[in-house]
Amino acid sequence: MDIFATFLTGLSGASSLFLVAAGLTVIFGVTRVVNFSHGSLCMLGAYVGWSILTRLPRDPASFTAGILLTALVIGGLGAVLEMVLLRRIYRAPELFQLLATFGVVLMVQDAVLRIWGPNDLTLPRPPWLRSVVTLGGEGGEGRFPIYDLVLIGVGPVMLGALWLLFTRTRWGTLVRAATLDREMVAALGVNQRWLFTGVFALGAALAGLGGALSLPSASANPSIDLTVIADAFVVVVVGGLGSIPGAYVAAVLIGVLQAFGVALIPQATLVLVFALMALVLIVRPYGLLGRAEMGVRTAPDLVPLIRPAPRALRWAGGVALALAVLAPLAAGPSTLAIGTEAMVAVLFAASLHFMMGPGGMPSFGHAAWFGIGAYAAALLTRQGGWPLGLALAATPVVAGAAALLFGIVIVRLSGVMLAMLTLAFAQIVWAAAFQSVDWTGGDNGILGLWPKGGPVGYYWLTLALCLTGVMLLRRVIYAPLGYAIRASRDSALRAEAIGLPTWLLRLAAFTLAGACAGLAGGVYVFAKGSVFPSYASIPRSVDALVMVLLGGVQTVSGPVIGALVYTGLYDELLRATDQWRFVLGAVIVALVVLGPDGIAGAALRRWERRS
Repeated sequence: MDIFATFLTGLSGASSLFLVAAGLTVIFGVTRVVNFSHGSLCMLGAYVGWSILTRLPRDPASFTAGILLTALVIGGLGAVLEMVLLRRIYRAPELFQLLATFGVVLMVQDAVLRIWGPNDLTLPRPPWLRSVVTLGGEGGEGRFPIYDLVLIGVGPVMLGALWLLFTRTRWGTLVRAATLDREMVAALGVNQRWLFTGVFALGAALAGLGGALSLPSASANPSIDLTVIADAFVVVVVGGLGSIPGAYVAAVLIGVLQAFGVALIPQATLVLVFALMALVLIVRPYGLLGRAEMGVRTAPDLVPLIRPAPRALRWAGGVALALAVLAPLAAGPSTLAIGTEAMVAVLFAASLHFMMGPGGMPSFGHAAWFGIGAYAAALLTRQGGWPLGLALAATPVVAGAAALLFGIVIVRLSGVMLAMLTLAFAQIVWAAAFQSVDWTGGDNGILGLWPKGGPVGYYWLTLALCLTGVMLLRRVIYAPLGYAIRASRDSALRAEAIGLPTWLLRLAAFTLAGACAGLAGGVYVFAKGSVFPSYASIPRSVDALVMVLLGGVQTVSGPVIGALVYTGLYDELLRATDQWRFVLGAVIVALVVLGPDGIAGAALRRWERRS
């Protein structure tokens, strides 16, 4: 291995990553929006750049002009996105912001597939893009692309340009002031709307620039969005929320780590990046160059819970449960399969609700526990020869133990930093499952895990297990332990003053939520007959968020209703249209903008008004 060439490769990758992460950190620093659609802007930069560059002459001047034009186009799209959607959710909790921008991700994915198709688009490379320089290496002479050297220089140049913009211009001064105190800037008469629009356009342009510059080394493809946003989140969090120099330092660290990881331990490359993020947050909870206040909300995100349900709602729940028990007597195999999946979704959503509602701990990576439970059930059955019942009984224990160990560190954080650390751990679980081919089968998964009792018997078993898990969570919410957990959420100082161990209470909520999510994952494995790394992926975590927020956070019945509606809607959209992503994304955006209280929350408000 040529160490110097590997180091340069890491620096080259760091430049593109820095551009995307710089845009994300600028947007968050001023608007406080957790913009999940930033990866989609980078993907659009790659596709728009491909469309422009393939129509221009192939000389360096035209290439540079095409790259800059791409950045302008994506900056304009970002400004439109901010004016149409994001202005409406600036005061919303982080989870609602994440959910709305994930809806945009789904819509952009369908638009990209419809306009450019599913195939990768590569940029034809003229001779000047294929040129190399000779490097002296320990084992002989190495060759390194000139374009990668250009990328290495782009990073510091853009860092310097951004520093000049934010420190030597009036607009940059206003942006820095808004980052520190938005209310004071508004009191001075500054039009915050146009300031925020300009910031978002700049961040989007940087994302588009990063996507376009990656074309000579990669390709435009529909998977860029989620891949890039995961890496960009890592850079922003490691560097410190709102810190552009921190983003550059973190991008260099991660780029070099990835380059040497590919060369030395390729089977653990994905794990290394998120392990670095977790380590930094444990040692320095607000990143290398971040400030503590950037990850904290001044007002509580969630409305205090929770009163017992009205009698009519309890009767409706009893009727629904009776119908679910009797369903196998009249339903066919496909309906039973959907019902089984819906019950797993109910338990998964209820476990996340318990953590983020009563516990007050937002999570962007709740699928970690779902995936751990799924793989525990599969490996105990396949490798250990355990019977199905014993394996299912072990899944909440394994997932709960993992949540306990991880929670010892994470429950000391709050707000965005806590949510980002859960995302880091979920990505570690996903990467470990993806790259541990000998144990997990990698992307091929573990197959042939069907239960012996047939679909009807397993349907009833699923109903019993998921109902037990949901009722356990409900019982804890109304028990003294649940009231103590909610007290530590609403006012940690007051709770500690009356003798409540707030850290232990948060840890208990985190562990119980992880155990129930693990049980849902274990049950899901035998319903599907297989397990894959995607069970711990980002989209799986977002699915749970959609269910909880669709039903409503302020009620115990909210996640149950949200899971049932989401499962039914998802299944119907898959059958009805090829553009199901676009429709589902539009529904999610409409939910956040028009009905932030969710279905159950809106019904509760109407019930209270009538009463």
